[in-house]
Amino acid sequence: MGAKTGLLVYADGDVPGLLRHVGASDPERTSRMMRRLYPGCEIEEAWGAVLGEAVYPPAGTARAASWPGVEVICDRRLMIDFPSRLPGHLVAASAGRRLVLHAMHSVVDWLAFAVWEDGRLIRSLSLSPDSGIIENIGQPLPFELPYWAGDRPANAVARPGEEEEPYALPFHPLELGEDALRSLCGFVQEGRPEPGDVDADEVELHGFRVSDPHAPDLARREEALRKAVERMGPPRVCTMGPDGSLVERDAL
Repeated sequence: MGAKTGLLVYADGDVPGLLRHVGASDPERTSRMMRRLYPGCEIEEAWGAVLGEAVYPPAGTARAASWPGVEVICDRRLMIDFPSRLPGHLVAASAGRRLVLHAMHSVVDWLAFAVWEDGRLIRSLSLSPDSGIIENIGQPLPFELPYWAGDRPANAVARPGEEEEPYALPFHPLELGEDALRSLCGFVQEGRPEPGDVDADEVELHGFRVSDPHAPDLARREEALRKAVERMGPPRVCTMGPDGSLVERDAL
């Protein structure tokens, strides 16, 4: 799976239902929303993208759109380990509305999502195989129940010639992440689209460059990311053998 998301949605009701009927968003309305939600930041217009491609924008940029009843922001800065610690002004902006946060990163099998109703957190979950359950607040939502009940077990893939080791979690976070994305926002990244899904390739978002003068220097953050990737070691590349087993081959 290659899904990565950093997504925040404000809505006056059911998010999927609202996103199914949006048209073109007003650039000026969207710019006002961005300046309201990013106080103190320098915001410049940049290239936009459709929602299906915008959920993981380049570092230092955001993709966003504002329509009557629903607003969408895509930004890597929303990918936080503890959703309950979302900056207070972002939560306060959801007064009288529903707020949905969805974030996942396929490189580390990490998922986080949260839902607020009228500024009150009703559910937050964050987990990965390396860190375990990072945050678990509120009762599981209906789409989660098969996972916690053991009906969607993770399938560990062993290296050729090695014994299979149990996956560190009872289910795969990215599989739950796709179900969470569909249930909360109406579309998926990696799964097969279903009738009634939001067509995320038809929802246009505007682009913005966002610079926070108080944030760590971008070059330093990119260097820290590079070092983290180096510590992960070389990638594993497998192909399907004639008998259906996975055979590891040299990465290109």
